[in-house]
Amino acid sequence: MTVLKLVGTVLPAGEQQELHLSGGLVVDRPTAGDVTTVHTGGWIVPGLVDAHCHIGLDQHGAVDAEVQERQAIVDRDAGALLVRDAGSAADTRWIDDRDDLPKIIRAGRHIARSKRYIRNYGWEIEPEELVAYVEQEARRGDGWVKLVGDWIDREAGDLTPCWPADALTTAIARAHELGARVTAHVFGEHALPDLLAAGIDCIEHGTGLEPDMLAQMADHGVAVVPTLIQLENFPEYAEQAAAKFPVYSAHMRDLYDRRLHRLRDAFDAGVPVYAGTDAGGVLGHGLVAQEIQALTGIGLSGEQALAAGSWAARAWLGAPSELQPGDPADLVVYDDDPRANPAVLTHPRLIALRGQVMFRR
Repeated sequence: MTVLKLVGTVLPAGEQQELHLSGGLVVDRPTAGDVTTVHTGGWIVPGLVDAHCHIGLDQHGAVDAEVQERQAIVDRDAGALLVRDAGSAADTRWIDDRDDLPKIIRAGRHIARSKRYIRNYGWEIEPEELVAYVEQEARRGDGWVKLVGDWIDREAGDLTPCWPADALTTAIARAHELGARVTAHVFGEHALPDLLAAGIDCIEHGTGLEPDMLAQMADHGVAVVPTLIQLENFPEYAEQAAAKFPVYSAHMRDLYDRRLHRLRDAFDAGVPVYAGTDAGGVLGHGLVAQEIQALTGIGLSGEQALAAGSWAARAWLGAPSELQPGDPADLVVYDDDPRANPAVLTHPRLIALRGQVMFRR
């Protein structure tokens, strides 16, 4: 069997190494057989991670397999070789049989309150049904469940929590019993205390985080995936709602204005932060490099931001993270050190997925 060889500075160790790829894995240096050198030089990074991505969705709901394939290829060619699909109404299990497409860790379908989420996206239910739907999605997913924690309440004219505390506590406990972690979409402040008290594992967006929540989150390892590129749409959402829902509109503008400060405080307090693009709704796919770069705007160093979109995110999701023998041969090569020059992340030199070269420039 032919073995592929790459030579370069391997991150996170930062050491010059030879990597040998065979059978979809990183392998020990062979003592015999054919070895083909496919690249020499540069920086070799464990495959990037998009920790909030919706392969299988567009603005209107589920998309067919042909569109799913295109979405997955765009993500792959940007270097995102591992994706946490943070909710999808589509069945994307067929992708697991394709060695040329990213690995997906699924959270099942969004679980939302009736008439309080994007149409055709999630299950829309009432609190007394929450445990049953969490059980269902925990069994359908790959170790994650996705809740919609807050959304605009048209009667209140603003963001309000979607679930009462007792329903959350019981449902999250049940997910944990089934071996699943739970994450929640949360824009505002008011849903967060009940979610944190109930044992939530991750917060998506996190623009409502308050200082008195951060120590608890850090102590319990509650992560934030801020989706910084997506947050740039808040002013547009506010403008669209201004005439009909002025309180909501003002709230969204305030959340936008304070987003960087609040997320920087969370990171400084020790809250784990990971890169996720929220691709698949209003945003296109293939933005993981830009999202990693955006993390430097909330105080992460270049190395910390890269870790949040590569080896640290892989470890958080339970995937091998350091390109050791026996690990999946999923990697991206860059000409310059992406820790010092994050802009190079948008210009990969080579991408290998399961030991096969998918892209070479």
